[in-house]
Amino acid sequence: MQVRITKAEQPKAKPDENKLGFGTIFTDHMFNMDYSVENGWHHPRIEPYAPLVMDPSTMVLHYGQGVFEGLKAYRNAKGEVQLFRPRENFKRLNASNHKLCIPKIDEAFALDALKQLLTVETDWVPSVPGTSLYIRPTIIATDPFLGVRASFTYRFFIILSPVGAYYAEGFNPVKIMVTKEHVRAVRGGVGDTKTMGNYAASLLAGDKAHQAGYTQVLWLDGVEQKFIEEVGAMNIFFVIDDELTTPMLSGSILPGITRDSVIALGKSWGMKVTERKISIDEVIDAHASGRLKEIFGSGTAAVISPVGELKYADTLITVGDGKVGPLAHKFFQAIQDIQYGAIEGPAGWVEAV
Repeated sequence: MQVRITKAEQPKAKPDENKLGFGTIFTDHMFNMDYSVENGWHHPRIEPYAPLVMDPSTMVLHYGQGVFEGLKAYRNAKGEVQLFRPRENFKRLNASNHKLCIPKIDEAFALDALKQLLTVETDWVPSVPGTSLYIRPTIIATDPFLGVRASFTYRFFIILSPVGAYYAEGFNPVKIMVTKEHVRAVRGGVGDTKTMGNYAASLLAGDKAHQAGYTQVLWLDGVEQKFIEEVGAMNIFFVIDDELTTPMLSGSILPGITRDSVIALGKSWGMKVTERKISIDEVIDAHASGRLKEIFGSGTAAVISPVGELKYADTLITVGDGKVGPLAHKFFQAIQDIQYGAIEGPAGWVEAV
């Protein structure tokens, strides 16, 4: 298929790159492609960014049949634009498609279409250190129908947003709160899928955490409510003694691409890295005995987020004196250096646009 390109007649003014927030500004163009049973995925096009027009009965609005991804484009020191592990994002998008009964996309075609969109929008990729162009591929069910079944039609679109730091704190320790009142997902469900409902399910607990002065919620497993799973917008890592530990993928945890990158880099540095069940009680006990050295999160939006404080029931612990730990800093610097082209990463991690 050939991507048809229609340029915007009146380009928007570019924002001040030194004052970028996250997810509030969008570029001039977007990618769109449609699916029908008769034609499969068809009509790929790059066109001016515009609202989606849909019937009030459109299925995604009622049954949440939709998936999405998040990745970034970076401008290196030479002024070139590059992507960080984009093939993994489209691979994961298809895994989400499978869980939500959405027809799979051609991953190679989707990546090529994204590169074409980025070529059109190359001036939107910021160059100030720490900034990037956030990329949101999304697929939604578009049948106008009230009834619980998989849709027969879909829209695949990609929008772009120039961004700065995800957290207002920047690369500084965040405070997280463990919840036992709410659960996010259970094994056998869609907790390992980037679908809208997972994030809607996190809102109430997240709001309570914010009201208590915390940045994010740390979720426990939905059955025993004792084993750590992930934070609302990132996977989680613990440094206990000389071991880097993260909860194992059990079917209710998102298989983060940054998570995978941390694991791969840690092993390449000769570290002891384990994926296993880890309970909140083990973390509290490790802190009490002085064995808990660091906690940090990983995700596309913030890359690495050091955790300086963790609250569980009536227990409040401060990690590493509330400062950024050496490993969190090392991973943050290494991944960012790879993303911006300052150093060469493992084969296939960086892809030129």
